[in-house]
Amino acid sequence: MGILAGVVLLLILFAYTFWPDENPFVQRAKTRVDYLDERRDVIYENLRDLNFEYRAGKYPEEDYVTQRASLEDEAAHVIAEIDTLRP
Repeated sequence: MGILAGVVLLLILFAYTFWPDENPFVQRAKTRVDYLDERRDVIYENLRDLNFEYRAGKYPEEDYVTQRASLEDEAAHVIAEIDTLRP
């Protein structure tokens, strides 16, 4: 009788410990602002990498200027869109 009670108690504790409160696989829906925030962070990281590689001598001056201008323009568009969407 004691072994049966112990097994039942063990099963109850196991179920209580590992029973999910809510579905862990459901993600919250991303908004356009979330996407733009992530994109802005990626652009800034790319700018940092570009500066580092230019200083390391991996890029010629012309390519560096072109790439930097392109990334800065993209960053400006993303930030402008973020500003219009956020209250």
